Amino acid sequence: MIYLDNAATTKPDNAALCRAIEFARENFFNPSALYGGGICVQGEIEKARKFLLSRIAGEEFGLIFTSGGTEADNQAVFCGARRGNAVTTAGEHAAVYQSFTELKNRGVKPRFARLNRDGSVDGDDLLSLVDGETGLVSVVHVNNETGAVNDILSLAKRVKEKNPRCLFHSDGVQAFGKIPFRLSKEIDLYSVSAHKIGGLKGTGALFRRKTLALLPLILGGGQEKGLRSGTENVLGILCFAYAAEKKFSSLERDAARLETLKEWIFSALDGQIFTRISPEGGSPYLLTVSARGLRGEILQRLLEARGVIVGTGSACSSKKPFSRVIEACGYEKEVLGGVLRLSFCPETTEEEAHFAAKALNECARELSERVR
Repeated sequence: MIYLDNAATTKPDNAALCRAIEFARENFFNPSALYGGGICVQGEIEKARKFLLSRIAGEEFGLIFTSGGTEADNQAVFCGARRGNAVTTAGEHAAVYQSFTELKNRGVKPRFARLNRDGSVDGDDLLSLVDGETGLVSVVHVNNETGAVNDILSLAKRVKEKNPRCLFHSDGVQAFGKIPFRLSKEIDLYSVSAHKIGGLKGTGALFRRKTLALLPLILGGGQEKGLRSGTENVLGILCFAYAAEKKFSSLERDAARLETLKEWIFSALDGQIFTRISPEGGSPYLLTVSARGLRGEILQRLLEARGVIVGTGSACSSKKPFSRVIEACGYEKEVLGGVLRLSFCPETTEEEAHFAAKALNECARELSERVR
C-alpha cells in the first residue's frame, strides 16, 4: 500500500512509540501523585513540554497539553473571544470554523475573511474586518486542504498595529514539524497536534503567551497549572515529544526533498485532466489537484484498488458533497467535484511517487472513458 493521506493522519513513529511505551507498562503512575513514581512521570512530562516549546518558541511562551488540535483550537477561540467580534478566514479547519459559528450564540459576532484562489487568506480583507471591538483573530498557518502557507508573522503584526489589545491565534497543525518558523511576539496562541507528525491520536498542545490571562476550557482537578484539567495522557505526550525530536532533526532536509517530489508528481499528471489547486511555494507536504468533470470519491476508490491511498480533502468534512474551503477559493462545480489531496511524509519514496502518478493518470483516463 502507498499511503498518501498523511495530512489526515500519519503512521505512528515506531521508535518514538517504543520509547514511550514503558509509561503505559511499567511507569504508569499518575503524574499528579506525590510519591516517587508520580513525581518521576511528571518530570518526564515537563521535559517533553520544554523540548516542544524550544522548537518554535522563546521563554515568553508556555504550553498546555490537550487531547488534540481540535481541543487546542476550541480553547483558543472560546477563551480568547469573549466579547465584541472575532475575525477568522473562510479557509479554516472545522475546529476553528465551527467554533466561530458557535460564537454568535455566545454574544460574539464572527467575521470571515475572503480567500485567494490558492486557499491563502486575503490579508487586506482580513484587516478590514478588524476594529476596536475585535477580541480575537485566528488565521490557519498552513491550509489543510490546499497547502497554502499564510504569513502569520506579518498578519499578526498588522493586526496588532490596528488593535494592540486583540489576541492573535493560529492553527499550526499542518505546519508544526513540517516548515521552519518561530513564533513572534505578536502571536498569542498556537495550536498543534501529535498525530500529524508521527505521534499518537488523542494528543495535542496549545502554545500560549505566559502573560495571557487564558481561561480553562475543561475544569476539574487543576492539571496543567489549572488551564486544562484531567489526568495527563502520559503515553501520548511523550510519544509526541519523541516523534517531534525526529521530525525537527531533519525538518529542512525533509521539506526540500518533498518539495521536489511534490513538483515532480504534478509535472507527471495529465494536464488535460488535472487542475492544480495547491500553490507553488506552499507546504511541501501537500498537493491538491482536481480531475475536472470527474468525481474525486470515485477516483479515490479506483486508486485504492490499485494500492494507492489519497484523500479528497479534509477528513473532518468528508461527508459533504464539496469542500467548503475549496468552494471558498472560487472554483466552479466542475473542479469542486474532482478534488484529490495527496499528502506526504518523510518516508514517502520516489518509487511510490512514480507509481502514484501513473495510477492517477490511468484511473482518471479510465473514469473519463466511462462517463463519456
